[in-house]
Amino acid sequence: MTRKLIVSLAAAAAIAGLSANAFANDYTPKIQKLVDSDLRAWAQSPEVVAAIKEQNKNSATLKQDEIDSQDKKWRAETKGGDKTMINSVLANSLSTYLKDVKEKSQGLYTEIFVMDMKGLNVGQSDPTSDYWQGDEAKWQKTYAVGPKAVLIDDVEFDDSSQTYQSQVSISIVDPASSMAIGAVTVGVNVEMLD
Repeated sequence: MTRKLIVSLAAAAAIAGLSANAFANDYTPKIQKLVDSDLRAWAQSPEVVAAIKEQNKNSATLKQDEIDSQDKKWRAETKGGDKTMINSVLANSLSTYLKDVKEKSQGLYTEIFVMDMKGLNVGQSDPTSDYWQGDEAKWQKTYAVGPKAVLIDDVEFDDSSQTYQSQVSISIVDPASSMAIGAVTVGVNVEMLD
């Protein structure tokens, strides 16, 4: 996730004069429609599936201490100085594809990142604050649940973009096996939903 100052959903809803639950629930059907009509189509593209499958070949044998070490290196790079690891992910073909998807959304998608079978970043439109997402709900409630899993997070205010957003995560499925092979998380600007 990009670094951002988040105002709690309850506070944002109070500012808007709504209850927190009403505010979040208003967007759930629209977000689900977006998942079904657009997000799933590009997220299941050959580019995404191939990149995850390729990285899974290497990730399959990683031990937790190796994952922790990579995540520590990534986090250090976000603080400045050498950004070799971050830049290598941002320069890969999947990241180029995700940046294009984000740009073509004209502000609807605020960030996109794809994770492998261990919850490690495969590609992203913007740098995330950490490399390993496997300890977070966006991976645990999608890839770890199965091929049809969808997680729609609460709507929160993103101070950096001055928009109300929800992070939406879905499992990515290998069409050959119908098994989950990874996941994608997309920041959705709910103010742009139809």
